[in-house]
Amino acid sequence: MSIAILMKLLHVGAAFWFITGLFGRNLTLMQMGRTTDIRVFQGLVQLAGRFENGAVIPGSLAVLAVGVLTAWTQGWPGVGLLPAAGSNWLFVSLVIYVTLFPIVPLIFLPRGRVFEAALHEAVAAGGITPKLTAALNDRVVALAHAYEMIAVAVIIALMVTKPF
Repeated sequence: MSIAILMKLLHVGAAFWFITGLFGRNLTLMQMGRTTDIRVFQGLVQLAGRFENGAVIPGSLAVLAVGVLTAWTQGWPGVGLLPAAGSNWLFVSLVIYVTLFPIVPLIFLPRGRVFEAALHEAVAAGGITPKLTAALNDRVVALAHAYEMIAVAVIIALMVTKPF
């Protein structure tokens, strides 16, 4: 087996890891909105954190690192970092992928702190509070998660079809 094929397999494996984390986290977040028991809610928060820290974060970094190495081993011009005839799909994929990075410090981290504070208050109160429900249903966070899923779906479509 050539190194290029091995790298492609590692890249696909990293993508599965990342996407599994995204789906697991998002399904857990949906279930959090359906529970009325604060202890169950806390358990689901921990599960969502496990998906985030065990798959989404490291998987996303692995996808990028192994993807760049895969492009290099396959001889893609500019390692896919520059537009070039026949590999523009790769450049567009990278641009879309990089647009996900600002979401973390601009949306997920600050609003995550608001959610965490609301969770602590709800635990102290012994139940799901309106403030916790509002933090969980934050429209900006929901839109960011939706964008994340759409971006990943578009990247997968580009990677599979290589349309341009």
